[in-house]
Amino acid sequence: MSARTTVLVVGAGPVGLAAAAELRRFGVLVRVVDAAPRPATGPRAMQLWPSGLAVLDDLDVLEEAGRLGQPVRAMRFTLARRRRFDLSLGPADQPLLLPQHRTEELLDRALRRLGGCVERGIRVTGIEQDASGVRASTVSPDGPGTIEADWLIAADGVRSTVRDALGIEFLGEQVPMPLLLAEGRLTEDIEQGAVHYSMSEKGSLVYAPMRDGVVRIYTAVPPGTPLTEETVQRLLSERGPHGMRLASLDVVREFTSAERIASRLRVGRCFLAGDAAHTHAPLGGQGLNLGLQDVRNLAWKLAGVARGALHPDVLDTYEQERRQAAEQTVRATHTMLRVFMLPPLAAKVRDLVWQALESAGVLRRWFVPLLAGRRVRYERSGPGRRAGARAPRWALTRAPDHRLTLVTGDASADWARALAARRPHLLTHRTAPHRGFLLIRPDGHIAASGTGRADRDAVTRLLDVLDGTGTGTGDAEGDRGMHGAACP
Repeated sequence: MSARTTVLVVGAGPVGLAAAAELRRFGVLVRVVDAAPRPATGPRAMQLWPSGLAVLDDLDVLEEAGRLGQPVRAMRFTLARRRRFDLSLGPADQPLLLPQHRTEELLDRALRRLGGCVERGIRVTGIEQDASGVRASTVSPDGPGTIEADWLIAADGVRSTVRDALGIEFLGEQVPMPLLLAEGRLTEDIEQGAVHYSMSEKGSLVYAPMRDGVVRIYTAVPPGTPLTEETVQRLLSERGPHGMRLASLDVVREFTSAERIASRLRVGRCFLAGDAAHTHAPLGGQGLNLGLQDVRNLAWKLAGVARGALHPDVLDTYEQERRQAAEQTVRATHTMLRVFMLPPLAAKVRDLVWQALESAGVLRRWFVPLLAGRRVRYERSGPGRRAGARAPRWALTRAPDHRLTLVTGDASADWARALAARRPHLLTHRTAPHRGFLLIRPDGHIAASGTGRADRDAVTRLLDVLDGTGTGTGDAEGDRGMHGAACP
């Protein structure tokens, strides 16, 4: 049996790596295990919206990601009969095209810089837990073993063994039509900095050029479609812009997806995150971003509880809040998939509706912020009309630890400074040009807002609820080293 750790992360994909790195950034002992002997390869998720990029920013790898990836400044739509419209993306809404293996490399580097590492070839086969902690049974090339932890995060993917071991149902259904994914080069230059949606009467096709000139293509196909260069060219000719020709093909494969959300995102001391918690159709590039926001929601809460600063009841909000986000995303991608796969007659109606929505500005005001993650709002999260929403960009700074930040104008500064002085383990304060105040969580969501005395009293009561001093949880770092296991 190895030394006990504070948090055991199962799975070393981008969500598991991000969870471990964020917790290490907050000073929490972490072990990361993965059943695979080496990192996965091949084309997987590649679109990082601002909600996902925020995690890379937390971990000081956003600048490097920007050098490696392709920023997207527009979404270009070509409808039947070659009618076109564009959706320009402002700085707050621009995603980055970055192959998943590059994202994982950056997150692994961040984890190592923070004193952690991935232990590979270790498969979790069973889970036991009680009020004192979690015991994970494992199998590795060295034989069976046990890892003890205070908490466990399952980030082991859509076929999660931890989810199965906990007896959690994965509720939902398969998406009926397979999707074809291809990567290659075209004979003509395609505008970089845009994701292109071509919606012809014979079917829809999405293509996106990456920084290295490789173009990724998605389209729905009937089961059993031959996975050949001839098939890809035929689909480009039928569904893409006129004259689109394939110069070379690097990858072509068919994959299916599902729309599922776990029946529970938390069981006792175990949490599900990423694809272990939810999965949906890949349109809009939402999956990885949803998982990274799971991490951002959970890490500060778990770190605060582990260090004795936050009351353990704060962990109950993870299930409620992230289920809201998952349900919103599944609904949105389900709608996008239905629009994507409409038959010819219905597609004509779709095109007319989309043109009307674009002309009225609805797509810019609603659809783009939805994809960018700005429309996620947690219900019943705290006092004030803005509670639960994303904080405005001017109010955001990188959270150095698990503490909340009280942002006020000068008129409320004395009250805020005194409140932060009484609770230095829970609260920081800074001023900004603002009439009232915003209480901002480390994940960038607003915990409370207001202007008057009653609003300030509500903040005091909220902090009373959140305060974990006196719960006896102790310090997460202790004297057990940086990560609780020997890293290679």
